[in-house]
Amino acid sequence: MSKVHVKTGDTVILLTGKAKYQYNDPEKKEKGRKTGKVVEVSPKEGKVIVEGFNVVTKHVKPTRMGQVGGIVETEAPLYADKVQLVCPKCGQPTRVGHTVEDGKKLRVCKKCGKSFE
Repeated sequence: MSKVHVKTGDTVILLTGKAKYQYNDPEKKEKGRKTGKVVEVSPKEGKVIVEGFNVVTKHVKPTRMGQVGGIVETEAPLYADKVQLVCPKCGQPTRVGHTVEDGKKLRVCKKCGKSFE
């Protein structure tokens, strides 16, 4: 079982791939890169599913009477190494550190030094 630095519900940006330079506002690039929420984490495989990133189309055949087939868009998993956590306090992409307070292990932003658990 490998360690993954993100959890379900975290906000992340993409470090590599075709969506690396997508911006929240294409006209104003200084607003920051496109962010997405982590929907699912698979630590055994070291992969995450982020909403809005790595969207693939899939042709689905109707399996029952009354069910509609067609082209469906879904988010495919991508490696956790390709995403970076965005600190909820300072809003910057950051690395994650760990501290122990009152017997609990907390994640800490390496840029601002504040914990976000």
